[in-house]
Amino acid sequence: MAEVSAAPPLPVSPLASLSWSIPGLREDPTMCVRCRSAQLLCGKPVCPILVKYHAFERTLPLVGGAELSGSSPPGVFVGRYGYPKVSFGPLLSPEHGSTELLDSPEDWVGRSVAEVVSFRTGLVRGTAPIRVTDAERPIRLLEDLQLLGIAAESAESEARFRRPPRGHLALSDSTPPFGPSAPIERFRLDVRRVDPNLDRLASDTAASARIAVGELYERGVRVSRIQRAFSVGTLGRRGHRRLVPTRWSITAVDDLLSKQNLERVRGLPELAEIEVHRLTALDNRWLIVFLPGAYRYESIEAWYPNTLWNPNPTNLVIMGDHEGHDGRTTYASIGGCYYAARLATSEALLARGRQAGVLVLREVHPGEILPLGVWNVREYVRAALTRPAERLATLADLAATIGATFAIPVARWLAASAVLHEARTQRRLDEWLVPDPARPGSGTN
Repeated sequence: MAEVSAAPPLPVSPLASLSWSIPGLREDPTMCVRCRSAQLLCGKPVCPILVKYHAFERTLPLVGGAELSGSSPPGVFVGRYGYPKVSFGPLLSPEHGSTELLDSPEDWVGRSVAEVVSFRTGLVRGTAPIRVTDAERPIRLLEDLQLLGIAAESAESEARFRRPPRGHLALSDSTPPFGPSAPIERFRLDVRRVDPNLDRLASDTAASARIAVGELYERGVRVSRIQRAFSVGTLGRRGHRRLVPTRWSITAVDDLLSKQNLERVRGLPELAEIEVHRLTALDNRWLIVFLPGAYRYESIEAWYPNTLWNPNPTNLVIMGDHEGHDGRTTYASIGGCYYAARLATSEALLARGRQAGVLVLREVHPGEILPLGVWNVREYVRAALTRPAERLATLADLAATIGATFAIPVARWLAASAVLHEARTQRRLDEWLVPDPARPGSGTN
């Protein structure tokens, strides 16, 4: 689903000079929102939007030489280019002691973009080539990274690189940013304590990756830690373990966990009234709606002109995806954000003890100047859902709330939403049921 039209005026981004310099954008204004640097739909070898932001970033603090001593948060990164032969390596900080905050997205809610970027720019990535199938026949460096992937706290490390690390801030709409990189030559690691839950599932070679991920989640292991262990190939049955690119592991875990939650959600009683939660953060406006009835789900994003993935100077772009009661079988066009929000909302439904229709609306304003990763969707939807719900009586009240929350006219949201269209036009079966006065308790409540 995609819609493009002129937008109500907002302050112009200071980085608007790129407008229309991307091949094909004039003919297809949704191209950048659909791509988000992942598919290079414009045909360029690198994403011109990210090049623009690299050009405006401040000089990064670089490591002075080819050696680094400090603490890993713990953090690892597995690339996707060249798959199945990829680049992998540790994320290292020159600081000693506890650096866990630098790779813990769950703790970044309420932080500014500048703070999140500052956490990440000091992380140096060591790189080495490897085949993803080597997860069960690891070289020494991969053994160390697999140990790092199940660590319970920051780990002291020393690294020698083939050259001094250099480069710019690595940006992605799926993964948090990180700083300079260099091929790693030697690596020493001191992991003092591992997470017992991760360690146990890493040793269980009879459990599938899906079962392992679900069990870790049920035991309260943070999603970011599960994603890290999944990425370095420590989960799954013997003979099936693989390194998984970090970008893919994040969405895969969000998808697996939300599906697991929804298996339980579909058996819960239906919500009886409209509930909404609102939040504004990082120049994003969020509205999460729970609608009476059976489970269905939709996530819609509206990108203002001169926002990150909409360099058009005048038109806004609205895109969304939805699924019915039984879920979906195709990958969502808006990418990992869809699954991150689905996980957060499925958690809330389980906690609420109800199933409902779910609508996640996100209006992105020009203050979102850098891609921070889908963690910000998962964690800010979670944050919104911790706020007290506003309860509404009718769909007309909901339309008024949407209009009061967003700068985009409510008619645009109503036209873009399949879930709202269904709610407005489809009558529920229980509306046709006629109570039988001869049978106590008959009829609807």
